[in-house]
Amino acid sequence: MNVLLLSTYELGHQPFGLASPAAFLTDAGADVHCLDLAVDAFDKTAIRAAELIAIYVPMHTATRLAGMAVPRIRSINPSAHLCFYGLYAPLNEVYLRTELGGGTILGGEFESGLVNLYKFLSVNGSVVDMPQSDPIISLAKQEFHLPRRDGLAELSRYAYVDMGQNVRRVVGYTEASRGCKHLCRHCPVVPVYDGKFRIVPPRLVIDDIRQQVECGAEHITFGDPDFFNGIGHAIPVVEALHEEFPELTYDATIKVEHLLKYADHIDILVRTGCLFVTTAVESVDDRVLNILDKGHTRDDFVQVIELARRANLTISPTFIPFLPWSSREGYLELLQLLVHQGMVDYVAPVQLTIRLLIPEGSRLLAVEEMQKQLGKFDAAALSYQWSYPDPAMDALHDQVSKAAEAGEAEGATRRQIFVELWRLAHAACGLNPTSLDLPVALDGSDHKPCLSEPWYCCAEPTAKQIAEF
Repeated sequence: MNVLLLSTYELGHQPFGLASPAAFLTDAGADVHCLDLAVDAFDKTAIRAAELIAIYVPMHTATRLAGMAVPRIRSINPSAHLCFYGLYAPLNEVYLRTELGGGTILGGEFESGLVNLYKFLSVNGSVVDMPQSDPIISLAKQEFHLPRRDGLAELSRYAYVDMGQNVRRVVGYTEASRGCKHLCRHCPVVPVYDGKFRIVPPRLVIDDIRQQVECGAEHITFGDPDFFNGIGHAIPVVEALHEEFPELTYDATIKVEHLLKYADHIDILVRTGCLFVTTAVESVDDRVLNILDKGHTRDDFVQVIELARRANLTISPTFIPFLPWSSREGYLELLQLLVHQGMVDYVAPVQLTIRLLIPEGSRLLAVEEMQKQLGKFDAAALSYQWSYPDPAMDALHDQVSKAAEAGEAEGATRRQIFVELWRLAHAACGLNPTSLDLPVALDGSDHKPCLSEPWYCCAEPTAKQIAEF
């Protein structure tokens, strides 16, 4: 039976969400074809031949792009059974079923569910509509397989690490764990995993990295929601990684509170080749951080900056500056903090333009402060609508978003884009932008190692992505 695994976008990485189920399904006897629309052409032959088409939706952007792809897929192959799997599948079950025609929805540990679906269809034939037997969300422990990557595009076609001075490193991607122990109210992982996480056996993690190194990887991104959820698992993995591949670098995502709690492990990260750590700061307003239940404060973030600086570890903070409780003055305060802490070069401009998205199942829905601003659920937008008490925030968000996107398109440096956002923020606060005393710290440029595809999990597709798609 022909199975097509399809991805629309996975943060510029070769999709682990195709490679892992490809191994499970192949071992079960399926004839698997992988199609990544982020880099591959729209393969009509593969789509037409498939009896099961499973679309990977790990994040908001990927799901929005999937919504654009499905009508075209259905025009080519109306009879294949359509499955959506990944983090955003159960969060958007109604939309995926009613608007896109999804017959099966799988979230959490989805590989075993895909195998069960394949076995059913291989016996009963391609069935567009049928009752779903597997749970929509499965957190059952499963025996992981070595991801199968031979059907995917070459790593060199994906995002790379920009080292500056035209030096690039080819990037591979793997996951050492899934889910998260924490319950941050805005996080889309929480409604699916509900504080649980699963570890991948270290041997498989290293084996997967090895096969990517053999295909040219010079750097590895660990895609775990939080690499230090299981620090007793993570540290042996990077120690083994460094022992076998001493020249290989890597990056990981780690919470602010974990960087503080395990501060004595930061030197181990640096010694084993960690090039940078992404950390979800989200806000520098303690009231907002408390509403989001982030588990850290503004001062904690400042402390992490100093810890990382002493250890010579690059920190790449992420933010959601535009929330229902944000103000123009608060946005300016965020920019001022980045300047005073010498962090302008560490922040991707897109991180200063993100507007909160609230999916179905979000823990924010139960928060009184959120209910005051909450509107109806917009299925097509995959988010609840909400409004600012200050209407001028909409205008500021529009201005900084356009400025950041234009700057990126023109090849401007992070500092150059930041100066424009700085000007817009001051103007929004009633300060004369023509007479700004821009900080001396914003002169010139100091490039920090970063991925060519900025990290973000909850943002609208850009105009460029939509046009290319």
